Amino acid sequence: MSQQNKPIAIDDLRSALELLKTIPQQYHETNVEIDPNADLAGVYKQIGAGGTVQRPTRLGPAMMFNNIKGYPGAKVLVGLLADRERVAAMLGAPSVELGKYMGQAVKNCIAPIVVANAGAPCQEVVYKASDKDFDLRKILPAPTNTPEDAGPYFCEGLVLGSDPETGHSDVTIHRLCVQGKDSISIYFAPGRHIDAFREKAEKAGKPLPVTINMSLDPAIMIGSCFEAPTTPFGFDELSIAGGLRKKPVELVKALTVNQHSIAKAEIVIEGEILPNVRVVEDQNTNTGHAMPEFPGYNGPANQSLPLIRVTAITTRKNPIMQTLIGPGEEHTNLAGIPTEASIYNAVEAALPGLLKNVYAHTAGGGKFMSILQIQKTKPTDQGRERQAALVAFAAYYELKQVILVDEDVDIFDSNDVFWAMTTRYQGDISTIFIPGVRCHPLDPSQDPSFDPKILGKGISTKTIFDCTVPWNLKAKFKRAQFKEVDATPYLPEWFK
Repeated sequence: MSQQNKPIAIDDLRSALELLKTIPQQYHETNVEIDPNADLAGVYKQIGAGGTVQRPTRLGPAMMFNNIKGYPGAKVLVGLLADRERVAAMLGAPSVELGKYMGQAVKNCIAPIVVANAGAPCQEVVYKASDKDFDLRKILPAPTNTPEDAGPYFCEGLVLGSDPETGHSDVTIHRLCVQGKDSISIYFAPGRHIDAFREKAEKAGKPLPVTINMSLDPAIMIGSCFEAPTTPFGFDELSIAGGLRKKPVELVKALTVNQHSIAKAEIVIEGEILPNVRVVEDQNTNTGHAMPEFPGYNGPANQSLPLIRVTAITTRKNPIMQTLIGPGEEHTNLAGIPTEASIYNAVEAALPGLLKNVYAHTAGGGKFMSILQIQKTKPTDQGRERQAALVAFAAYYELKQVILVDEDVDIFDSNDVFWAMTTRYQGDISTIFIPGVRCHPLDPSQDPSFDPKILGKGISTKTIFDCTVPWNLKAKFKRAQFKEVDATPYLPEWFK
């Protein structure tokens, strides 16, 4: 094989971008000046965000903005994972099989390794907070998504922390708002492992050392978004990225805190989560809002968040800042593909052969709604489809709604799913309600203010929509079968 045709091996953001440049309509660069304060997000909202963003929006290429107002030489990448086909290309798997592919990686994890600091790409340039003129607001172009945001946010910062008692490490993406020249607030949804580490350190009166790793190999970003019970307390999600790439993620020692950095990150922020320190999220703007969250709403600013004191920033030469549009399709893929993997593995283990595929629908941001494609092959499979839904709820506790469809329904085509709901579903007998179950606090309908019967924020009625045909009626619900004809000669460009 010639060097020119040699496949691109992806092990960091830059190699992923090199691959995308070879695929038509998946990557675009612009040198037109852009303001990171609301303008950048406003542009990409129209070009490629998709998802639950208010219309008009569409699904477009990943975009590199090369001319950031106020930051000479800085570059910001947005939308890298916003297209399922793009994700599939970078992971080397068919787009409709991504959940199963990720599920296999969970079963074949490879633990990260620590390598020598010498030559580590993420530490080519170093800014220490002890320097007189240090100001992270002037070094990194953290975008503000809307004019109502609490402040600039690092939207794809992978926080790496360790249990102060056991030493086990965890990585998770969290809401990170820049609060000052060396301070960042951090929001933890309930049950996050690093928050448990923080609580342990705080009880001991000690800070929790962390690194915020940005602009990474997509396998690391997606692998980090698995949650319990797939990744129980003490599980290092970086090992999933190792399973995806079939080689370990490389770590190096941070320079100013007792923690590790991801060696090939474009940007790393080193710091400590301070014990017994809390800040108001919008203390600098008083907007009352945080930022656009994945359900499509501007969440309220939190009145009491832990604070990270930044000790250093390390970067590659000419680093790329990666960000996302909160409610867009990129969040769906980051959260949804691991959700699909968790559900598929759990249902296959409990009910072998029943589940063909899973899609964590973008309407739920990859978290709240999943469509399960069921194949009933014998009379005793009747009723097992609903058992599969119950297993799905157990596999991913933030899941709110499950739609069950037959094997002839395209789960990635909402029109086809709604067709099944229209012609194979009766509301009074095909709907199962499970009230009073813990879900996710960012769904604004899951709140006592929505209905007094809701017992607390984040408690929901989980719902199963069984749109599958009863086994004894399958012959009567056969779809019209068209002749298989090769249509390529009639419109060649459509099939490229």
